[in-house]
Amino acid sequence: MKTRIVQAQGHLIDSGILSQILNTILAKGGDYRIISFGVGKTPEETSNLILELIAADESLLDSILPSLKLFGIFEQSVPSASLVEVDKDKHAPLDFYSTSNHRTEVFYKGKWYQVSLQRMDGALVYDKKSDSFICYKLRDLKKDMFVVIGSDAIRIFPADSDRGDKSKSEFAFMTNTVSSERSVDTAVASLAKELRSIKERGGKTVVVAGPVVVHTGGADALASLVRRGYVNGFLGGNAIAVHDLELRFYGTSLGVDLKTGEVAEHGHSHHMRSINMIYGSGSMKQAVESGVLTCGLMYEIIKADIPYSLAGSIRDDGPLPETVTDMIEAQSEYAEIIKGADLIIMLSSMLHSIGVGNMTPSWVKTICIDINPAVVTKLSDRGSSQAVGIVSDVGFFLRALEENLKN
Repeated sequence: MKTRIVQAQGHLIDSGILSQILNTILAKGGDYRIISFGVGKTPEETSNLILELIAADESLLDSILPSLKLFGIFEQSVPSASLVEVDKDKHAPLDFYSTSNHRTEVFYKGKWYQVSLQRMDGALVYDKKSDSFICYKLRDLKKDMFVVIGSDAIRIFPADSDRGDKSKSEFAFMTNTVSSERSVDTAVASLAKELRSIKERGGKTVVVAGPVVVHTGGADALASLVRRGYVNGFLGGNAIAVHDLELRFYGTSLGVDLKTGEVAEHGHSHHMRSINMIYGSGSMKQAVESGVLTCGLMYEIIKADIPYSLAGSIRDDGPLPETVTDMIEAQSEYAEIIKGADLIIMLSSMLHSIGVGNMTPSWVKTICIDINPAVVTKLSDRGSSQAVGIVSDVGFFLRALEENLKN
């Protein structure tokens, strides 16, 4: 039998990481012996695990270890990271280390380096000038950069779950699963308290929203949150802006009068006429400055001067002048806006929510509100395990949230 001594630290019991480590070892055909396990007794204390990993041969050990990396396992005897030079732009070495969204450290020349700009699906580049390791998308790699290969010198810190300390987290009432039976009133109250706390300490909340926010009558409530300083960044597509403009100019969304619920005469053309009015002004910002656009979600975003990005798609009508039709540019804008976020709120937009989830480190609080439970499930399936799901009509939720914050 072959053995390796490995270790992990963190809130291993509460988060279920310990059982995942042990079950993974057995499922892969290995065995283990716990050498020591120091249990953290308070929310501030972490647990420390040292165990002996046992397998029939070296090849089995080598196949088990990478599966344990995501749970924060690393070997006691860690080699210095191996770096390979990039041979041409956008091309990493074949065995480059592909990152997760968890906090990551690299062992290099005798010390651990914390990775900056952490995100999933990137490569780790060593920057000689700053003596640091940075996450890069493959498309951003340049010839002569040095990239980490293999995972031997990597350790990961999975995001800790809330430990029941409500003073630490206003999301203690939630788990990272989605349920239609969760109390919306409780969710609204907890989210409102978190938003107040973030605003008071000068933190950052980013909203990702789809056009359903307008269709369900939630645009005015979201605009109120922007106006009152609870939103510090906004992400969406062409559609949410178009239908918000349609609502302001014609009182309809998708041609339906939001007050009566009836289809307006010639309502099918309202969104196109709204786009045309913006082009007549030059842009949404110019429409606000000239008095053509006097209220609404996009009006409040522009007046508050918070950073926003509208990413285009193949379905877009227009699109609006501010819509970014270059996907690489839009991704870069999204990534810049979410940088340093304390909280990301995703509102009924599967496409943009999953896109933002792929860019977001696992330690950023993320809440997804959608009438469809599958949206949150898809987020989790694609690696955003920190996303908490609330199954609710997004318009109802936003109106309740606005009312709570007013009170």
